[in-house]
Amino acid sequence: MNIVCLDMEGVLVPEIWIAFAEESGIPELKRTTRDEPDYDKLMRWRLGVLKDHGLGLKEIQDVIGKIDPIPGAKEFLDELRSITQVIILSDTFEEFAKPLMKKLGWPMIMCNSLVVAEDGTITDFKMRLPDSKLNTVKGLQSIGYDTIASGDSFNDLGMIQASKAGFLFKSTEQIKKDYPQYPAFEEYDELLDAIKKAL
Repeated sequence: MNIVCLDMEGVLVPEIWIAFAEESGIPELKRTTRDEPDYDKLMRWRLGVLKDHGLGLKEIQDVIGKIDPIPGAKEFLDELRSITQVIILSDTFEEFAKPLMKKLGWPMIMCNSLVVAEDGTITDFKMRLPDSKLNTVKGLQSIGYDTIASGDSFNDLGMIQASKAGFLFKSTEQIKKDYPQYPAFEEYDELLDAIKKAL
């Protein structure tokens, strides 16, 4: 039994924080896991920036509502789901992901959750489990699945390395250079063909 594990941001939809940075005019919020491998450190820094600017969940959700999947992502996902099981493993949050999952046809997603005060301020976040992508892949393997994984950032490398096949997709030149053992693709049809061969 195979199961494909895909990252969400940068792979299927644009980076939420980059879109929010552009919309809000706060360029420092463009930092993502492509720039900062330590997700906990990155999120705590983001929450501090939001607090400094008096911004909360509503403002972020308003921007997310305008984000569309990357062109071709839904078609890629639809075809992939017609031939194998697929789970999106993301370090994003339920409160961010829902409108995007609707636009992608409600694929299964495993992500995290935010702690939000009554006034809409994001006060904290709850990770589903430590190193969630890698540990989810290991969990799937422990119940009899072979995993195939693809992502674009530092936080995807664990699940890619632990899987029977792993691919970089729309990744940075630095990550592609540092991990030449993983095929790197820019187009969905290339990734789909590689996954089909690995099944």
